[in-house]
Amino acid sequence: MHFTENEKFNQVTEDTLVIGVDIAKRIHYACMVDDRGKLLKKSFPVRQSHEGFESFYRQIRQAMNEHGKKAGSCWY
Repeated sequence: MHFTENEKFNQVTEDTLVIGVDIAKRIHYACMVDDRGKLLKKSFPVRQSHEGFESFYRQIRQAMNEHGKKAGSCWY
């Protein structure tokens, strides 16, 4: 998919969970915000391993459930 920046921003709705990840060599850090930029989950470590990814995925699913976010398309 090729979207312009404005088209990407228009896809963000109140159902969107925005996840930012600071990439590092072994331990990454992620945080979660809503469509307005309100912090939903403070920065937390994500280990670069299968277990780390599984934990990260569980935290995403938990945040989606807690904040009423729906699964949808992903873009970056």
